[in-house]
Amino acid sequence: MNYSFIIIGDNSKQSEIIQQCMENFRHYSCLGIFENDITTIEKLIKLKPHLVFVYVDSFVKNKDFSFDTVNELYQYIDIVPYFVALSDTPQYSLQAIQSGFSDYLLTSLDWHRLGKCLFRFEKRVPKTTYNSICIKSYSDYQFIDLQDIIYLKADNSTTDFKLENGNTITGFKTLKHFEQKLPFYFLRIHKSYIVNIRYVSRIHLSKKICCLDYNETLPFSASYKANIDYIIKKLEL
Repeated sequence: MNYSFIIIGDNSKQSEIIQQCMENFRHYSCLGIFENDITTIEKLIKLKPHLVFVYVDSFVKNKDFSFDTVNELYQYIDIVPYFVALSDTPQYSLQAIQSGFSDYLLTSLDWHRLGKCLFRFEKRVPKTTYNSICIKSYSDYQFIDLQDIIYLKADNSTTDFKLENGNTITGFKTLKHFEQKLPFYFLRIHKSYIVNIRYVSRIHLSKKICCLDYNETLPFSASYKANIDYIIKKLEL
């Protein structure tokens, strides 16, 4: 199973260490590193990560995202991420656990201790997640395995799903609607395309094309360059 995570805090050096350690665990994908500011909650809700690392030392200086904020998330989010507190000292450990954090790590960590944290996380979360999506066409409901979807293409107010078996299925919803339903490994690369990054075989930056395993190419636009950069970084590992 694949998991996604984000890092929240103002310690860029420690964030880099976390990322380097996480590279030892190939089934984890970083969705971003964010400072503790007023937009943090919005990003967290939009990205829906499985795991969230938070530098709680920054709570002392900035109250935009705090222990109280994490505690409040349990009141209005159906599935709360697994929160891991990171700190230079153990002094906030009790407060963190009382606020809804699931684990507490000192920043002087190595990948062995991080690995133990991830094992605890994987033991806590369900082993299964939704693996299919329902596509409705009038009175016809089709349930498609996510792993079989190569890409999605917008067609006015409908969306075409290109599948691994060569078939194309049309859903009577907008691309934006499906974008909000899909897991993290589906990324928008153009106003008209969302791609399953597992099928990406090559990216040509100068030509602005994304090549897929099935001898197809999709265009990407500058407005989604951050997603292209993420795909490149992920495939480089």
